[in-house]
Amino acid sequence: MKPHNPNRVPTDVYLSFVSSLFGNRMTLVAGVVVHVVAFLAVALKTSSPFYVVLSLGFLAVFAGRMVTFRMFDKVDKPTLSRDEIEHWETVYVIGAASTAAVLGIGSGYAIFFLQDPFAELACIAVTMASMVSVVGRNYGSQKAIDLQTLACCLPMIICSLMALDFYRAILSAFLIPFGLTTRAMANGVREFLYENVIARRQISMIADRFDTALNNMPHGLVMVDPENRIQVINRKACDLLKIGDPDRLKERDLGAVLRYGARYSFMDSTQPELILRQMTHVAEGKLSRTLIHFPEDLSLEFSASRRADGGAVLIFEDVSSRVKAEQKILHMVRFDALTGLPNREYFSHLVQDYLGKHPKKRGPVGFMVLDIDEFKHVNDMRGHITGDRLLCAIAARIAKQAGKAIVGRLMGDQFILFFPHAKDMAALDAEIHRFHESIQGNYEADDVTFLVSLSAGFAILESDAFAMEEWSIKADLALFESKSKQRGGIAGFEREMDGRYIEQQKLKADLREAIGKHGLSIAYQPMFKADGTRIECAEALARWVHPEKGAIPPDVFIRLAEEMGIISEITRFILMKACADCMSWPDHIAVSVNLSARDLRDADILAVVSEALEASGLEPARLHLEITESCLIDEPAAVRAILAELRARGITIAIDDFGTGFSSLSYLDTLPLDIVKIDRSFLRNIVEDGRRLKLLRGTVNLARELGLKIVTEGVETTEQLALLNKYRATDLVQGYVFSPAVPAQNIAILSQSLSRRTAPRRRPKVA
Repeated sequence: MKPHNPNRVPTDVYLSFVSSLFGNRMTLVAGVVVHVVAFLAVALKTSSPFYVVLSLGFLAVFAGRMVTFRMFDKVDKPTLSRDEIEHWETVYVIGAASTAAVLGIGSGYAIFFLQDPFAELACIAVTMASMVSVVGRNYGSQKAIDLQTLACCLPMIICSLMALDFYRAILSAFLIPFGLTTRAMANGVREFLYENVIARRQISMIADRFDTALNNMPHGLVMVDPENRIQVINRKACDLLKIGDPDRLKERDLGAVLRYGARYSFMDSTQPELILRQMTHVAEGKLSRTLIHFPEDLSLEFSASRRADGGAVLIFEDVSSRVKAEQKILHMVRFDALTGLPNREYFSHLVQDYLGKHPKKRGPVGFMVLDIDEFKHVNDMRGHITGDRLLCAIAARIAKQAGKAIVGRLMGDQFILFFPHAKDMAALDAEIHRFHESIQGNYEADDVTFLVSLSAGFAILESDAFAMEEWSIKADLALFESKSKQRGGIAGFEREMDGRYIEQQKLKADLREAIGKHGLSIAYQPMFKADGTRIECAEALARWVHPEKGAIPPDVFIRLAEEMGIISEITRFILMKACADCMSWPDHIAVSVNLSARDLRDADILAVVSEALEASGLEPARLHLEITESCLIDEPAAVRAILAELRARGITIAIDDFGTGFSSLSYLDTLPLDIVKIDRSFLRNIVEDGRRLKLLRGTVNLARELGLKIVTEGVETTEQLALLNKYRATDLVQGYVFSPAVPAQNIAILSQSLSRRTAPRRRPKVA
């Protein structure tokens, strides 16, 4: 790397070399003083006025050089072009070469003209001393070195040769290697400095890049020595840890900086030690990384690596957003989105966690299930938004009144609670009853006041006997017991309930087996014209005779089938059998089949009905399908679409148990109906109570205005029948007043009997 040619030197380095020529002016002052004194001494010794002239020349050149130096000082150096820098180098070289020429001329004149030993010694000594200083002052310009050396040595060599003195000629020849040596020394200094300038520039560039990268990286970085003193720290680390400016933290103890260096106190006394301890563990490989939570929702994830000298590098980043997202996801997984209570899985985790933290604690614990009574009717009357707000209000009161109990949402309108260790069972029983009483009453939702009751079932046991699934079932059994007695009731688990539960489970298994082996049968209850003269239709009713328990009431095994999710299998069996049986009856008699809510949840019922009609050959008009209001609560739009499709195929649609719900009148207008079956509850006391009779007649008139046919269920007495006929309050009658449910073959027999009874008698022939 030899910058012989200035054009090869970078401009900024070239400028620094030229600038060095114009520096250190005191050496010039000292030099001119020595030169003038020496030449005046020679002039005085030899009485030669020539040296006085040379002294004045020294002073003139020095003055000119000082002027150019001051001019250079005023120049805006960073703006100089390369040509302008070269111009200033030339200006300097002219002044320096002029000074060297005066010295060389004075020495040559003393050698050739004066031939005075003192004059020669003085002039040559001053000239050689100046030549030595040329290296230290003019290394920045090769032209300055070359011209000054030439200007000093050439006059002495020429004059020594002109003196025709052999020895002087020999000595003058030595000036040639002296000049070359001086030139080489100056070039060596210049090359050395050039290499160092370039190296320094590269180091500075690398340092700038490193500093830029260090302070713009998204992670905080701290490098410490074996004594935990900070060697390197970036601005991100200072911002995250709030510990001030990086420049004033070097060589400071990291622990002390964390403990006392924060701009404001945001870490407790244990966090600095925790960070250092975790950093040590990570650096030693005991941890891959660690997460530390700070106030102000700040979460930093740390990792560290051990250096060869015993120090460590600590890297950390702000993961607050990620932690918040994870916490949100975890909350969504653990808590119910509507009420904010723990869901079933997290509730179980909380209970197990509590028991795990108190393994030696003795005393009874409680497990409770709550169910909001008639909550579906709130959704039906007020809509699901109001229902959700009411549910949230109930959940908030439950959580508030629960005290130390763990609360969770089980499903839908059910809640679950775990009561921790109590003094004794009596105290826990009293606490549970107090809690249940405190959550009954009025609730506000959407500016409406609802009177809410919650039925409850609970179980009390010793904590070492607790098993979540087992005791959840026991609490459910107690809940079922309380709901069967009264709304808003509460019941504790008793062993008899367990026995009934086991018996019920066995009954479910037997029912499943009976359905699989076609162990069910069908009875048909006929629907008569109001005057009893003709059977128009017969309702298919499922029957189950248990091999051990005998006849099981339909409301019992139908409810079990709905709980088990196999009610659709019973519906399929009844449809297939009823359509086939109807084909054996007179053509004017239809058959009616009940559909459950589960049957109408999807479109599979359409395929089942089509299969039954096709397999039996029954005309669609002879098939009646009955639905109840409970079928419409969950998905009314889907149910309406299915019913519309069935009716479009020619099947008759009837709404059963009309009048037992809360919004029956709206269904008459919105559903694709043909028949309204008046529930038996409308007939209660109509003979004695005139108001109930008016209610029945009003409902019938409304249905008839809508073009619907009327079937009255549960007609049991002739008085009830007489009133219905008197006010023409029904089209068909179904009830014990005419006939109970009978086997399929009896329908045809009854129809034939009625036909014979109502046929006109022949008159006897007159002779």
